[in-house]
Amino acid sequence: MIASIEGRLAAIGKKAVVVQVGGVGFRVHVPDSFIVHCGPVGSAVSLYTHLHVRQDELALYGCATESELRLFELLLSVSGVGPRVALSLLSVLSDDELRLAIAGEQVDVLTRVPGIGAKTAKKIILDLKDKVEASVGLARPEILDEDTEVIAALTGLGYSIVEAQTALQHVPVSVRGVQERLRAALVYLGT
Repeated sequence: MIASIEGRLAAIGKKAVVVQVGGVGFRVHVPDSFIVHCGPVGSAVSLYTHLHVRQDELALYGCATESELRLFELLLSVSGVGPRVALSLLSVLSDDELRLAIAGEQVDVLTRVPGIGAKTAKKIILDLKDKVEASVGLARPEILDEDTEVIAALTGLGYSIVEAQTALQHVPVSVRGVQERLRAALVYLGT
């Protein structure tokens, strides 16, 4: 029904933005990664959207790219995965990383997303592995066991999950141990 929205950013919330279009403000729920990169209030913004209809509410969900929106809608087709869970997945993993994790049946990558347990991760993989195509040449994101603790520590210090994930992606795999990886992530975040 509402395929896309383009306007000015009127407000930025924790999990949503308000886009002003012709005198009307639309609240659009977006991934954390969009909030980090959307720009300041007053800047122009364009989103591909999905209108989620329930008995008691209409909610608008937005993605920066059509590819990301298609993946969001594919996630909604999985039984037990609602828009908030799909948004959580897209907040932590990029479009390509998520496609690669599903196509490669990497349960461990999906379960590192808050709110995704092993059962849900396996269901997503089972339902979508034949429907998603991983980008050619994209390497598997290296996730170490201690990264869960590092992410918990960074979010405890006030960083968002997206910031913590981004920082960890810039920490060399050769750096091992929770304290060492946390220190390297903090150095990255401090620059």
